[in-house]
Amino acid sequence: MSLQSAYTQDLIEAGLDEAGRGCLAGPVVAAAVILPKDYKHNTLNDSKQLTRSEREKLREEIQKDAITFAVAEASNSEIDQVNVLNASFLAMHRAVDNLLVLPQMLLIDGNRFKPYPFITHTCIVKGDSKFLSIAAASILAKTYRDDLMEKLAKDFPQYGWETNAAYPTKAHYQALEKYGITPHHRRTFRLGEIIK
Repeated sequence: MSLQSAYTQDLIEAGLDEAGRGCLAGPVVAAAVILPKDYKHNTLNDSKQLTRSEREKLREEIQKDAITFAVAEASNSEIDQVNVLNASFLAMHRAVDNLLVLPQMLLIDGNRFKPYPFITHTCIVKGDSKFLSIAAASILAKTYRDDLMEKLAKDFPQYGWETNAAYPTKAHYQALEKYGITPHHRRTFRLGEIIK
């Protein structure tokens, strides 16, 4: 089933999604994407449903086809200060800030959002499998964050970030127990007794 091109008939819509909320290290990354109103794409889907090579190919197409797009981060220290949910909203707001065209409606993947000043929004559960702009945002956020974690993995190769993207895998936990935390780890997040 192909995803929907738009939520409204006449408003300029930006799809928003984030990547990395459930990770133990690194930033949370959000993307905002405005696609043409009548945009169609047969293979664009939620990034979690795609292979890495499919995401990379789609990333290029999205960046070429989008009216405008932006990717932004909230750091692991910001996550520790405001919690990961609020940090994901912060990253989303930063992504909207960086769009070259001001949207009139924000389509948010999920069920919660902190309102962006003067722009209406709607939250859509599993929105990345329903609307093309949200799916596009999920791909840009995921590919950007994967690239970032690969770069960080070169300085901290013990944790396997190039393959686990800092998600809480068994190997990641074992590395934490053996080597401790890095400056990139979220000290308030699921690290439990490891930090003691």
